[in-house]
Amino acid sequence: MAVAAAALVLTPAGAAYAGSGPAPSPAGKSDRAAAQDTAPTARGNPESKRARAAGVCDDAYQIGATGYIKRGGATIASVKQFYSPECKENYGYLWVWDSFRRTATPYDLTLGVFSYDQDKVLGRTGATDTDQQEVWTPGTDTVSDCTAAVGSLRPEGVPLPAQAASEKRC
Repeated sequence: MAVAAAALVLTPAGAAYAGSGPAPSPAGKSDRAAAQDTAPTARGNPESKRARAAGVCDDAYQIGATGYIKRGGATIASVKQFYSPECKENYGYLWVWDSFRRTATPYDLTLGVFSYDQDKVLGRTGATDTDQQEVWTPGTDTVSDCTAAVGSLRPEGVPLPAQAASEKRC
């Protein structure tokens, strides 16, 4: 049943193309590099401690629209996909919102990059009984595939996770 629900979430409304959107401006990259900021952020910081631990290349930037995990009508987490032109890899990113973390820890979470071409989730990662806010997948060799980041979040005491996917990118 959960697999069927996941398939429904992943049904695309349209497609965008990897690398076809605007890359961050060189000035933005220079400012970020100059600041040497390694703090995790809701936007996704490829230079954060967890991003580096997952092997995310520091030139990675978001591609496609953000997916939102909701529970009871409230947004509890964001799911994004990132692309590195230098490393030629895609990454999934999940950020748990503060409003949820303050009231619902511990929780379980999962994250991966879904390849529509291969019909499977790659770079799977997750945590159980955690209060972790930021999660990155390792790089996936899916740049030539149509992909979306897929994530789920299950609060303690709830039998099924809530889930979402970022925009499909080809």
